[in-house]
Amino acid sequence: MNTDHTQFVRAEEQNNVWLSKKNDQTATFSDHGITPTVLESEAEVGQAMLNELYATAKGKDGDINIALLGGRGAQELHRLLGKLAESGAKDELLSRLNVFTQDALAPMGMANGFSFVRDFERILGDAFFKKIKSFTPMQTDTEDLESALVDYLNKLEALGGLDIFFIGHGPEENQASHLAYIKPFSGAKPQHLAGLIPISSSILEHHISKFKAGGSVVNENEEKECRSAEYILTLGPAAILQAKKVVQSVVDADSAPAKVQTYAKVLNTSISTDKEEALQQLNANPGLWIRLNANTKSFVLPNLGV
Repeated sequence: MNTDHTQFVRAEEQNNVWLSKKNDQTATFSDHGITPTVLESEAEVGQAMLNELYATAKGKDGDINIALLGGRGAQELHRLLGKLAESGAKDELLSRLNVFTQDALAPMGMANGFSFVRDFERILGDAFFKKIKSFTPMQTDTEDLESALVDYLNKLEALGGLDIFFIGHGPEENQASHLAYIKPFSGAKPQHLAGLIPISSSILEHHISKFKAGGSVVNENEEKECRSAEYILTLGPAAILQAKKVVQSVVDADSAPAKVQTYAKVLNTSISTDKEEALQQLNANPGLWIRLNANTKSFVLPNLGV
C-alpha cells in the first residue's frame, strides 16, 4: 500500500480540513439531475440496492470496491448480504468485495456501539466479514486522525476507487442536506477526497437518533463518549464525483420528516452553469453533489412524497 502522505494537498477553511491529490485537476462538472425510483417497502429498496451490486459484478472482472452506508438507509441491504454470507450462495461475489466505510465520528473507540463499524458487524454478521476480500474502516481511535485518513485514501486509490458509493441523505437546517457527513458551509470543493470537520450539534443528534432508531444496542457510557467526539471524518465531493456508480436510499421520512422538504430541494434545484455560483450552491446544500454524478440511482419510499 502507498503510504506517501506528500501527494496530498491540505486545505483548511474555518477549522474544516480537506484533503485532495496534488495532481488532481479540477474537472468541469455537469448537472445530471436526479430521478427517484419510488418503491413500496424498505425490503424492496434493499433488494434494489443488492441488484445494483449484482449488475456491477456482472459488468466487470476482479475486485469490487464499495462504500457502505450507515444508519437505517441500507439496513435491508445489509440483512440480505448477511443472509447470503450465511447461506454460501454468493461466496464468489463476496470474495471480490473490498468494503470501506464513508464517514465516522472521532475520536471514538472503534468498539463503541455508536460507531458504524459495530453497526455493520451487528447486521452483516461474522460470516460476511470472513468472506469478503477486505474491510477498511476510517480509524477513529488514533491521536493522528489526519494521517490515518491519508492511509485510508491511499488504500482506496490503490484498489482503483469506488465502484459503488452507497449513500444516504441527511437533513440540515434551512432545507439543506448532507451526503456522507459533508456539512453545509464546510468549504467542500470538487477536488476534495475526504475531510475532517468540527462536529455540529445537528450532525451529532442526527447520528445518535438514527442509531437508536436502527436498533443499535448501546449504553450510557458509549453515548457519553460519542457526545464528546470533536470531529467528523467523511469522504468528500471528489469521492462522489469519481465513483463509478452512486446508489442512494432514503427510507426513513416517517421518523425524519424533515427529509420530505430537504430531498425535494435537491430534486428541484438546478445547479448553476456559472462555476462560482454552483460552488456556492453546493457549499450551502451539499446534498446537491449527487446531481453531478451521471450514474446515480436514488431509491425512495412513498413517504418521501415525490
